[in-house]
Amino acid sequence: MKLIAAFFRLIRWPNLFFIIITQVLFYSCILLPAASNDNSLFQSDLPLKLNYYYFTLLVISSVLIAAAGYIINDYFDLNIDQVNKPGNIVIQRIISRRWAILLHLLLSAAGIAIAFWLSWKLKNPVIGFANTGCVLLLWLYSTSFKKQLLIGNILISLLTAWVILVIYFAELSVSRFDEANYRNIIRSVFKFTVIYSSFAFIISLIREVIKDVEDRDGDAKYGCRTMPIVWGIPATKMFASIWLFVLCAALVIMQLYGLLQGWWIGALYCTFAVVIPLGQTFIDLRKASGTADYHRLSQKIKWIMFAGILSMIFFKWYL
Repeated sequence: MKLIAAFFRLIRWPNLFFIIITQVLFYSCILLPAASNDNSLFQSDLPLKLNYYYFTLLVISSVLIAAAGYIINDYFDLNIDQVNKPGNIVIQRIISRRWAILLHLLLSAAGIAIAFWLSWKLKNPVIGFANTGCVLLLWLYSTSFKKQLLIGNILISLLTAWVILVIYFAELSVSRFDEANYRNIIRSVFKFTVIYSSFAFIISLIREVIKDVEDRDGDAKYGCRTMPIVWGIPATKMFASIWLFVLCAALVIMQLYGLLQGWWIGALYCTFAVVIPLGQTFIDLRKASGTADYHRLSQKIKWIMFAGILSMIFFKWYL
């Protein structure tokens, strides 16, 4: 039982659950309603190639690749984690390094195999090659990019956005654009894909930068050149604050648009669950000084991201 618990800790099961929730909500509350006149989640004749079976496999592929990414990150971060998070270390303490690398390879291979099988069935090469690219980028992030200024932060933010983008690209079929109904569905879904993937990218970038401040001691000891080490903490806080302001402003504009469309409940939810907490985070970031403060901010941003993703539920009725 201890070994099983350690494995689930190693693969960050709450984060994997978050990936599942995000993809299920986007599929069931954005993609399916856009393709259904009666908004029936279980309608069987939807003009979509990404049916429930293929979608389930797509989610499994995403989860396997993400889990493998967490393992390889901890594998190469062992020395740094002994400084930053000594109580959370799993590799070498419970699971050997040899088993960790083997688990990484097995999970990555399974995720890639599923992705290429989906590419074959959906006649869409993007999924297989893109998910293979995700595995390679996660390896490069763990070995090199995360130690460099801003590159690792942007990479993780892009991969976070890909959790949503992959569903859109899995469904996208250029050969079906001559069908007016399908073309309208894709155009409708594209708008929400851009909105939610952009939200995921920006808020993930903010969180990654704040986590770098939290982990600066261990990073500095082992030669990392993250933003707080290269630019200093004041400049890093300014960078995160600017993106917080940009995100808040964009969300306020979208809520005003929602109100004009009569989406009162959704707009009020986003205002109180996302916009106001982001504003409070902006204020708290300016006051933050110790590692514990930055850890709390990082956790708070994760919950704000979760609240933002949950807003997809409202589009089940609005679309």
